[in-house]
Amino acid sequence: MVAMNPHDIDSLRIATPADVRPAAEAFYALARDRFDCRVATCHNIAVKQLMRDAEGNILATDVFGWTDDEDDRWWRTPQLALASPLTTACRYESDPFWCNGDGFYTMRPNRWLDGIDLTNFERRSFARTAIVVPIHMPFGQIGAVSFTSTDPSRTDLSEEFAAHGETLGLYSRAFITSYQRVMVAPERLPVGGTMLSKREVECLRWAAIGKTDYEISLIMARSRATVRFHIHNAATKLDAVNRSQTVFKAAQLGYIGLNS
Repeated sequence: MVAMNPHDIDSLRIATPADVRPAAEAFYALARDRFDCRVATCHNIAVKQLMRDAEGNILATDVFGWTDDEDDRWWRTPQLALASPLTTACRYESDPFWCNGDGFYTMRPNRWLDGIDLTNFERRSFARTAIVVPIHMPFGQIGAVSFTSTDPSRTDLSEEFAAHGETLGLYSRAFITSYQRVMVAPERLPVGGTMLSKREVECLRWAAIGKTDYEISLIMARSRATVRFHIHNAATKLDAVNRSQTVFKAAQLGYIGLNS
């Protein structure tokens, strides 16, 4: 087992755009020190933009060695986030895991992964097996890094996962989170002094599950005008243009849970 040097993490942190390429190169080298793998990175599974260095070069091809061959085409497949079981699993799991066509193998049981469709796993995932690190970041953004064996016949990475899963998780989070901070323009979301009141949060919680102003007024024993007033105030504080965006931004900031 390769010991982790405390300075390894420092080499992966990005402070300026100029740091992106050396950090990516360090990340690739550290991963390959763990086992003979290929690395695929994504800073946000919800967007189509590819990860690039300060000069606009695509990291997948310029650093991580992927090509435009049929077997390597994951990085130019826009629907991957919707079609791949790997990215689907990243929405339901926050710790590193490994997987193949037979299932997902996690550090702790996760029943949500049992319902993910693994039909045609290799075709949809562009891999026979992989170690995957989900990276959950502020405002609901999810990044992901996958590590696949250079041996195309491998279907089991249990030993590599047991030996290096946590370390690869630390490396991945340091690289992806700092890339996201430096290279991605933030969405317009208020910070600092924005504080929703107890009544505003209560109204938004009911609105999030589809209740109308009238229904909320009955539940809270307040007038419909009062409910509208609280939701309008919340929208103003969150710089939201409508009710849906108000609920969404409140959820991003942790005021409400969309599944509660």
